[in-house]
Amino acid sequence: MAAAFPSYAASPNESMADELSSTSVIEEGGLPSWFAVTDLAVASIATAGLMLARLASKNGGNLPSRTVDRRLASFWFKTTLRPVGWTLPPIWNAVSGNYLTQDGWIRLHTNVSAHRAAALSVLGASEDREAVAKAVAGWSGVALMDAIVEAGGCAAAMNNIDEWRHHPQGAAVAQEPLIQWVEHETGNHSTQPLDQARPLAGIRILDLTRILAGPISTRFLAAYGADVLRIDPPGWDEPANIPEVVLGKRCAGLDLRQEEDQATFTKLLQGADVLVHGYRHGALAGLGFDAEARRTINPNLIDVSLNAYGWTGPWTMRRGFDSLVQMNSGIADFGMKQERSDTPFPLPAQALDHATGYLMAAAVLCALERRHVAGIVTSARLSLARTAAMLIPTHSSKKSEAMSPETAADLAPAIEKSAWGDAQRIRFPLKVEGIDAKWPHPAGKLRTAEPAWQQV
Repeated sequence: MAAAFPSYAASPNESMADELSSTSVIEEGGLPSWFAVTDLAVASIATAGLMLARLASKNGGNLPSRTVDRRLASFWFKTTLRPVGWTLPPIWNAVSGNYLTQDGWIRLHTNVSAHRAAALSVLGASEDREAVAKAVAGWSGVALMDAIVEAGGCAAAMNNIDEWRHHPQGAAVAQEPLIQWVEHETGNHSTQPLDQARPLAGIRILDLTRILAGPISTRFLAAYGADVLRIDPPGWDEPANIPEVVLGKRCAGLDLRQEEDQATFTKLLQGADVLVHGYRHGALAGLGFDAEARRTINPNLIDVSLNAYGWTGPWTMRRGFDSLVQMNSGIADFGMKQERSDTPFPLPAQALDHATGYLMAAAVLCALERRHVAGIVTSARLSLARTAAMLIPTHSSKKSEAMSPETAADLAPAIEKSAWGDAQRIRFPLKVEGIDAKWPHPAGKLRTAEPAWQQV
């Protein structure tokens, strides 16, 4: 599975299979699933680790050795933060979840207030789970999904794996590469030696990502020296997720609909090495920052982007989240049948988000290596649906066994002074020889930093 990620370090056709196979794996532990979720966790983290090692070795040294711990990787595919004396709010809004329609199941994603309002307006229901269930029961699944999407909301009617394979969007995504690469004109070849202990020191990463894959990618990159500046619009919040994913980052705020903030964003782009964004396909273009405009502002910019349902097909503009892709793609249906459950049965983690996040980090590292060695600027595009297409063939009639419960030995000893209170983190699952994962900032609240790069 890990070898499915294409190396771009020396040529587009170079295989990473041999290098990936040299990654050591501590085999104990895993998440219980009808799919190879922990294998996906190990593979995606190992891929990011390999690309980090390759970048660090460009000073002429040997490729650093890498180790991935399956047990810790399983924890990092769920949550890493363990509050001390305080609690996180619930992940899901009370209305979010699965509902039975006239002809099957549908999932509503209503954590975002605008998405919740759209769903409730279509249903003509109050913000009450029983009222929503009653209203949903009068609809067919596909008709309700399409109506909610048309209204600006997020929903997914459940398919089985075969139905998704023959669906126009499922068929389109299956033809896409796991990572789509675009090579641009030659940029600036770097003669500056890398800090082998902190390979990303001095690299500026502009982070325009939300729940959950994008923030995971930039959290990884922050651990190895990158200056990650996250930008959020006014009013945006992810109260259950922010303490988890902003570790190591500075968080600022801009309203890209305002001329003054557009000017500030343009200046940030000019100074950035990397832009990582998860805006719905076409959204940045609507704000005046399409791909051509971004390249005009900064020809040396590495651009790595995420879309929920892929980059071709009829749903390329559709809003989506991990839990919705699991419903559409047949993952939740397969789990339900194997589990003999009465309701959709998803993966034990938002594994599509997490795996895509580590692959996005790997893509950034691969592109940085290309630019550093050959002065070639590349962009990369990934999607949750394409990651799902990689995972689906691993389904099994035998469920993997659950690992033993968490113990104090799984926790890193350091106390993190987060903006919400003291916390500990699960130990990081990746070890790279000579390179420690070390985050420069504890988790902090959104829009608390200046929208400016740090002076070196």
